[in-house]
Order: sequence, then C-alpha cells, then structure tokens
Amino acid sequence: MAYLTVKKYSEALERQVEFEMFVPEGDMPRKTLFLLHGYHGRAENWVPEETAAQFGFVVIMPNGENSFWLDGAATGRKYCTYVGRELPEYIRRVFGLAKSPEDTCIMGLSMGGFGAIHTALTYPETFGGAAGLSSAFIVHDIAGMKQGEENGPANYEYFRECFGDLDKVVESDSNPETLVKRIKARGGILPDLYMSCGTEDDLLENNRQFHKFLDSEGVRHSYFESRGGHDMTFWREYAVIFSELMFGGK
Repeated sequence: MAYLTVKKYSEALERQVEFEMFVPEGDMPRKTLFLLHGYHGRAENWVPEETAAQFGFVVIMPNGENSFWLDGAATGRKYCTYVGRELPEYIRRVFGLAKSPEDTCIMGLSMGGFGAIHTALTYPETFGGAAGLSSAFIVHDIAGMKQGEENGPANYEYFRECFGDLDKVVESDSNPETLVKRIKARGGILPDLYMSCGTEDDLLENNRQFHKFLDSEGVRHSYFESRGGHDMTFWREYAVIFSELMFGGK
C-alpha cells in the first residue's frame, strides 16, 4: 500500500493545503472514498487497509479544521465547495479517479458524518453514496441561538460562522433537510445514504430525527443502531460495513 501527502493551492480556501491519500496495492483502483474527520480531528485513515484493498478503492483524506465542512461566511472558509467540487475535480484531473458518482463516495464521523451527508446532498452529481457515522445533525439544536449563548463544545460566534444566520438556519442550505427537499422538488437523483449511531451515543436522538425525516420524505436510506458510544471502536466497525454497502456490489 502507499500513503501519499499531496500539497496544492486551494481556490476555495485561498491558501496552500494538504490532503492525504491511501492507495492499496494491486491494479490501480477506479473507486474513490473521501473520508472526513470529526471536530478537533485531523486527516487520517480509519478505514481498515484490507477493506480498501478488498473492494478496490483509494481513500482521500482532506483537512477540514473545525468547519463542520460548510462554506463559512469569511474569506477562505469554503470547505463544502473544496470537498464537494474542487478536490474531486483535482483528483479526477490528476489521478484519473472519481470520474463518476457510481465510483465516488464520501464518509465521515461525528462532525464529518454531518459533512459527508451534507456535502453529498449539495453535490449529488459528484457522490453516488454518503455514509454518516454518529453524525452531528445539530441544526435544530443550534437554531435560534443568541450571542453569548453556548451549545455543547462551542459558542454562538462559532456556530454563526459555520452555519450562517442561526435564526434562519433550519431553512438554509446548511440544513441537509433543505437540500433533500430541493433535490426532490427538481426531480433530481439523491445519493445513496447510509447512517449509523451507537445506542450509548449522545447524538443518538439527532440521528433518529434525521432518519425519521428521511422516512417522512420517502427517501430510501440505510439506518443502523447498535450498542456503542462516540468512539473509534464503533466507527471502525461501521466503516467496514458501509464500505461493503457502497463498493461491494460495484
């Protein structure tokens, strides 16, 4: 196997950036998985190497800082644009990968789980599948927050920078629910969606709520609950399960 660190200039982030690649041995794979880290995280491969080798996919690991993988208001904070459009175009142009949605998927944990689902719904023409593990579906939790308030690990100013106007966030493009409704309204094709959350995870109800929303909209998706917390043991288990679901039949 090969681990690569690639440096390039990002138009979306307006600076030099690095991303990691894992390329399994054997014939050059034609499938690609973009892997998104969580809050306080960093680019790393938490998909077992043997899984990537078995199903023949390259893993692309960008850095998203604590952006929630959204396009922030400030200059140089277009993380959704970077991961959803700029980086796949670069991977396609330079490495000959991610040429079609059928061979291109995205997966993330916690903040990255939210980012994976949101990014795929923003760019359904890029990603054929998206997997969210213990996803931080917190839009309804932070809606209406006021200056001086805090919610969990961060304050109003942080959420305002990531998500935009918190009085309007439920109806905004920062809400995956809004994106689902928009794709349906124009008769577009939704990516295959995969979700999981541990029954001991504080984000369980958030994931259940989004699962119920998708059911109410008639959106086909796969949703799993099993014993586990907000930790790498649970995430590695479902990284294998979702890799097979996304790439095993292709």
